[in-house]
Amino acid sequence: MGIERLFLADEAATAALGSRLAASLKPGDLVLLEGGLGVGKTTLARAIIRSLCDDPTLDVPSPSFALVQPYDSPRAPLLHADLYRLRDAEGIEELGLFDRPDAIVIVEWPERADLRMPATLRILLGIPPDHRGRSVEIVR
Repeated sequence: MGIERLFLADEAATAALGSRLAASLKPGDLVLLEGGLGVGKTTLARAIIRSLCDDPTLDVPSPSFALVQPYDSPRAPLLHADLYRLRDAEGIEELGLFDRPDAIVIVEWPERADLRMPATLRILLGIPPDHRGRSVEIVR
C-alpha cells in the first residue's frame, strides 16, 4: 500500500490531479473520496469524470439527491455516487453500484455504507489550518 500526500492550491490544481488520477483508472476500479463538508470531494470527482469522458465542459452535478449519477466514457461506464443522504447503510445494495463489474465507480461519503469491496484509490481531502487550498492523501 502506497500513500501520497499533496497540497492543492486551487481548483486548477484539483483539475490537474483529477486528470492524473483518471489516467490510471480502469474498468472495475473503485475510488473513495473522503473528508468533511466543503473539502472538495465533488470538485475532484467532477475533474476525474470530465477527464474520463474527455469533455472539460461536461455538466457533472453533485449526485447528492439522486445518490448515483451514471456517465458513459470511452474507457468504461462510470457511476458517481454521493452517499451523504443515504439513510440506511443497507440501502447501498439498492443503488446498483456494483451491478456492472466493468464500471469505474467513484463514491463520495463511503463511510456511510459498508461497501464490502476493496478500493483501488482512497482519497482523503482536508482543509489546512490556514484555510488555503486543500490537503490530499491518496492511498493505493
